[in-house]
Amino acid sequence: MRFSRLWLGLFAAWLLPGLVKAAEPAKRPNFVFIVSEDNSVHYLRLYGNKLGITPNIERLAAEGLMFNHAFSAAPVCSVARSTLATGMHAPRVGFQYHRKSAPATLPPGVKPWSQVLREQGYYATNNAKTDYNFKVSVKQAWDMSSNKATWRKRTNKSTPFFHMQSFADSHESRLHFPLKQMETPTKTSPDDVVLQPYFPDTPIMRYTKARYYDRMSIIDGHVGRIVSQLKEDGLLEDTFVFYFGDHGGVMPRSKGYAYESGLHVPLVVRIPKNFRHLVDHKRGDRTDGFVSFIDFGPTVLNLAGITPHKELDGRAFLGKGVSAVDLSKRDEVFGHADRFDEKFDMVRTYRKGNWKYIRNYQAYYADGLQNNYRYRQLAYDNWRDLYRANRLNPVQRQFFERRPVEQLFNLKSDPHEVKNLAADPTQAKRLDNMRRLLRNKMKSINDLSFYHENRMVSAALEDGVAFGREHAKQISRLSDLADLALLPFGEAQQALTQALQSKGVLRRYWALKVCTNFGDQAKPLAKAAEPLLKENNLMVRVRAAEFLGSIEAVDPMPTLYRVVNTAETEQAVMIAFNTIVYLRDQVGHKYDPSKVNLKFNKGEVYRRMQYLAGTEPNTNY
Repeated sequence: MRFSRLWLGLFAAWLLPGLVKAAEPAKRPNFVFIVSEDNSVHYLRLYGNKLGITPNIERLAAEGLMFNHAFSAAPVCSVARSTLATGMHAPRVGFQYHRKSAPATLPPGVKPWSQVLREQGYYATNNAKTDYNFKVSVKQAWDMSSNKATWRKRTNKSTPFFHMQSFADSHESRLHFPLKQMETPTKTSPDDVVLQPYFPDTPIMRYTKARYYDRMSIIDGHVGRIVSQLKEDGLLEDTFVFYFGDHGGVMPRSKGYAYESGLHVPLVVRIPKNFRHLVDHKRGDRTDGFVSFIDFGPTVLNLAGITPHKELDGRAFLGKGVSAVDLSKRDEVFGHADRFDEKFDMVRTYRKGNWKYIRNYQAYYADGLQNNYRYRQLAYDNWRDLYRANRLNPVQRQFFERRPVEQLFNLKSDPHEVKNLAADPTQAKRLDNMRRLLRNKMKSINDLSFYHENRMVSAALEDGVAFGREHAKQISRLSDLADLALLPFGEAQQALTQALQSKGVLRRYWALKVCTNFGDQAKPLAKAAEPLLKENNLMVRVRAAEFLGSIEAVDPMPTLYRVVNTAETEQAVMIAFNTIVYLRDQVGHKYDPSKVNLKFNKGEVYRRMQYLAGTEPNTNY
C-alpha cells in the first residue's frame, strides 16, 4: 500500500505540469476587417440589386451571418472611422466634423479598442487608412499601420491578431472622371441601370452608376484575395472576417447626407468553424437586428473575452451573452451629419424599424449647397445644371431646395426617402414618438453640436464628454429652444422674441437660427434681430445677417464682410463663408470679392474663396 501511494504521488507530481497546461484558456479568435470605402447596401446583389454581383462577399455570407440593418452612424469617412475606432458617439466626444479643424481628446482611460486588444496580447495591424478626428498615437493603437501592414508580420505565429484592410477602389474619387471617359465602355451596361427616383435620367447619371458597379467588382476581388491568404496560412477557421462599407455612397445624395444611402452599410461576418460556439446563429443566417459602428468594438472585445470600458456607447452584437433572439429585437439607430469639408449643416436622424425621422436644424440650407469636392463628380454638375434650367420634376428638385425642419419616412414603401409624411395627420402620433426618441437620445449624450464649432474648439475638445456633462442643463435648454422651430410660428413668436433679447449669447445665436428656419413667417421679428447685426459676438452677427438676409430685410453682405475680415479663428471664417454661399446661391444676394481681405486663406477657407470667385478648378471638362 505504501509503495502504491508513493508511486501515485510521484506519478501525480510528474503529471501536474501537464494538467496546469491543459487548464490554460483556449486560444482566442483572430479578427479581420475588410472595408470598402463609400459603399452602401444599394450596390450588392446580397441586398437585392441584381447588378451588384459580388461572389466572394456572397460566399462570406453563406459561411457566416449577414446583417440587413448595419449603420455607420455618420455618412463620411473621418467621423465614421472615429466612431468605429472608439465605440463612442461622435457628437458626444466632439469628433463629428469632417475635416477636423482640431482633434478631440478621448475621456480619461478610453483608448481605441485596437490598442486595448494589443494590451491584451493581440497583434493589431491596419492597412492603411486611419483618418481619425481625435488625438491618438498610431504607434500605440497599432503594431503596424501602413500599406505594408499584415498579420503575416507577427513574430510569433501563435499570437492572435486583429487586421483591418481598407480598399479605396469604390471611393468617391473614382467617380471624378472627365467627360471624355464616357467614351470608354463600362462592363456594366448603363442601359441596365435603375436610377433612384430623385435622379434625372441622363447618360451621365447612367454611366456614373454603371461605373460604380464595376468598382464594386474590384472590391469583391480584394475580398477573395484576403480570404485566400487566410486559407493559405491555415487561419481561416480561426478568424472572424467582417466585410462592410465605411459609410454610404457614392452617387450624389449619399456620402455626406444622412439618408439611408449615406448611412446604411453592408455587413457580413464570416463565422469560423473553430469558434462557431461563440455565435448564436447558424452559418448562412440573416439577421434583422440593428447594429451601428459604435457596436463593432464592443463586439470584437466580447468575442475576445475582454470587457470594454464603461464609457463606450456601443453594445456587443456577437459573443457571450448575446442571443440571436436578443439581437433580432434591436430595431433602433441614431445617425448624425455635421460639417463636411467647407459645407456646414446639422442633421440628426432616428430610425425605428421601417420608420425614419430626420431633424434638419438648419433646414434653410439645401442639401445641394456647394461642396467643392462633391461637385468634382460629373453627376452632381449634371444634376444641378438641369435644376438651374428648370428641367427637373418636384422629386428631382428637392436636393437643391430648402428642406423641411423635420421629415418622416416609411422606408418600406419609400426606401429612397422622397415622400415626407411629417405633415400627414394620420402619422401625428408616430411623428411625436419619433421626435421624442431623437430628442431624448441627443440629450442623453449631451450633443455638442448645440455649440458652434468655433466655441467647441476653444472650450470643449480637451474632454468633450466631461464638458457635455458639465453643461448638460445648458445643452438641454438649447435643444428646447431649437425645437421652437417645430411649433406653428404664432406659438413660438413670444419665446423667440425673448430669446433674441436674452443675455445668453448661445440663446441669441439659436433663436436666430430658428427664425431663419421659419423663413418669411418670421418677418415680424426682423426689428428685434437688427440690433444683433452689431453684436460683439461674431457668430451671433453671422446668424443675424443670415436671418435678415434670408427674408431680404437688409443687405447682409456688409456685415459678413466685416466678420470674415476681422475673425480671429479659421472656424469663424468658415461659418461666415458658408452663410455667404447660402445667401448668394439660394437667396440671390450679390457677393463682391474685392470687399474681402482675409487672415485665413488656405484649406477649407480657400475652397470657399475659389468657389465664390468662380476660380474653382473643374477637372471634369
